[in-house]
Amino acid sequence: MATIIYTHTDEAPLLATYSFLPVIQAYAKAAGVDIETRDISLAGRILATFPERLTDDQRVGDALAELGELAKTPDANIIKLPNISASLPQLKAAIAELQGQGFDIPNYDESDEVTARYDKIKGSAVNPVLREGNSDRRAPSAVKNYARKHPHSMGAWSTDSKTRVATMSGGDFRNSEQSVVMPAADTLTIRFVGDEGERILKADLAVLEGEVIDASVMRAAELDAFIAAQIQAAKDSGVLFSAHLKATMMKVSDPIIFGRIVRAFFPALFAEYGDVLEAAGLSANNGLAAILAGAENLPERDGIIAAIERGYAEGPALAMVNSDKGITNLHVPSDVIVDASMPAMIRVGGKMWNRDGQTQDTIAVLPDSSYAGIYQVVIDDCKANGALDPATMGSVANVGLMAQKAEEYGSHDKTFQMDASGRVEIVNAAGEVLTSHEVAAGDIWRACQTKDAPIRDWVKLAVNRSRASGQPAVFWLDPARSHDAALIEKVNTYLGEHDTDGLEIRIMTPIEATKFSVDRIRRGEDTISVTGNVLRDYLTDLFPILEVGTSAKMLSVVPLMNGGGLFETGAGGSAPKHVEQLVSENHLRWDSLGEFLALAESFRHEATRGNARAGVLGDALDIATERILDEDKSPSRRVGEIDNRGSHLWIARYWAEALAEQQADAELASVFAPVAKAFAEQGDAIAQELIDAQGAAVDLGGYYRPDAAKAAAAMRPSAAFNAILASI
Repeated sequence: MATIIYTHTDEAPLLATYSFLPVIQAYAKAAGVDIETRDISLAGRILATFPERLTDDQRVGDALAELGELAKTPDANIIKLPNISASLPQLKAAIAELQGQGFDIPNYDESDEVTARYDKIKGSAVNPVLREGNSDRRAPSAVKNYARKHPHSMGAWSTDSKTRVATMSGGDFRNSEQSVVMPAADTLTIRFVGDEGERILKADLAVLEGEVIDASVMRAAELDAFIAAQIQAAKDSGVLFSAHLKATMMKVSDPIIFGRIVRAFFPALFAEYGDVLEAAGLSANNGLAAILAGAENLPERDGIIAAIERGYAEGPALAMVNSDKGITNLHVPSDVIVDASMPAMIRVGGKMWNRDGQTQDTIAVLPDSSYAGIYQVVIDDCKANGALDPATMGSVANVGLMAQKAEEYGSHDKTFQMDASGRVEIVNAAGEVLTSHEVAAGDIWRACQTKDAPIRDWVKLAVNRSRASGQPAVFWLDPARSHDAALIEKVNTYLGEHDTDGLEIRIMTPIEATKFSVDRIRRGEDTISVTGNVLRDYLTDLFPILEVGTSAKMLSVVPLMNGGGLFETGAGGSAPKHVEQLVSENHLRWDSLGEFLALAESFRHEATRGNARAGVLGDALDIATERILDEDKSPSRRVGEIDNRGSHLWIARYWAEALAEQQADAELASVFAPVAKAFAEQGDAIAQELIDAQGAAVDLGGYYRPDAAKAAAAMRPSAAFNAILASI
């Protein structure tokens, strides 16, 4: 029996799984497909890390490692839902919850060895393990057609908008980058050389022939000067100050940068109470919320709060995450993630929320200049031409280089904050110096590696997508950046391995490529962006949020390099605010559209392996998905209206009807004819039952690890719906 792995993740997608998974399992069974789950949630990964601390009945397997091995085989068919890319505050909160549930796991800082084990769970720990292939992400035709027929709201842009992007012109990662292409397989060492001699930062770094090795440094002194200048500029201009980083996935470098912004915004706080906060273990890297919470137990509490209020009063207005609750842009490092926050700001006319709950222009601070300029291009275009129109605009799909931990997301274990002045070098086994940077205390040095095989596969995927779609494919690469220069040489070489006659394939800098793509989408034309890993993340939020209102509705296929398939359920995060609403109002507004789209592709993948019936299931699900959109059966944001559970009822009904009506497989049609009849007779009553279940608070028994029985009861409240599924 064919097997599809459906991942058990976190927060809203996890809760939705309790409702949707029984539907999938019932329908798939009729096509001879077994749906299994694997727990790669933050809680599951924590428990898998400390088996020696747990009882026999508490131990869980290392599902992530298992799936990582499966992804390297032709048999892989994995549906990957969004998971928490844990910041340190989230990790500590999950640890505390699990301890409260009776799991004898250690505190984060119990020992250096324990901290090192926990650090492997932080940030983007899941995706690099599973992504043994490059990314093919695009807006499905059903989603794009719906957006054109029902365009989402877009804020008006003014030609005199003061909103702009602020980024460093020197002293950052981009401007200090050095790259080398390995002439042969080797073993590298990263070492620090200072006044007290040599210290090994990382040894035994195995690399392959053709691999691109990069090293760069963010200089603390120049970063601090830049931040101070932007704080003053925001105050002088009368606009909001906002910081946009990647403090979850870039789990070493960006929390440090975030912390320096917090320190710069509240100088009196750290001048007067820095030693007190440090002694209490309260770091600016974890945000203002952690400092406020920790200060409640300190004798200096009143002085600390007064110093924070002084920072608010003396600095510029600060962008807010939640004006009603007083949660600022600097409260929690995981609250303002650049790839989601910047397009959201652009979509509403270049504004963010201020302390009074009003929208206001902002200086958007993106310290590293590697890709900050792409947002300025879109802002400039909107200032000149007005907001983009979802009813007429084209689309920008993406082919992203991410296989085998490609580029920056593979750099976590090779990122270090300097504790002294000196020099950081990468040397090969023969002792030859490949890269060298002078550093000072506080600087952030990092290296990353990109294997040759993923680059070759990335070029092939770009050519295949251009051929299949007829769209231009643009490689977003800057020859002035050493890493990109190395990739350009490889791209030109590997393009020669393919038939590109009649295709429009270009190589452009990110700035040029943004202008090219925006000009085309304004004309209603489609373009394929072919990018590295971080730009993949940025663009697969930027353009979808402008085109279709959300990145969660994108089709995300990862053709694995060894023949399997990984089907991601779209971007959009794990939606913690959705959980908050469910707990308080028993209404889950999470939209499972991404799951529907990924599941259909997963079934079609099984069809390529000989299970034609699975392909029928996938095609019928696509028909049902388009009906969900056309007939407005997606979740509402408001209690008392259709929510995630209601949308699962309608997808089950439309899917059954499509299967009953299709003519490719008569036996399958006969199986689902009575199911469709049952839904026709009972569906409206069930839909009302699911709405009536809303309103009261819900006890899930846990946030990071909810009680399975309680979550299932909350997400499957209709006995009639459950009985129809059980009848298949």
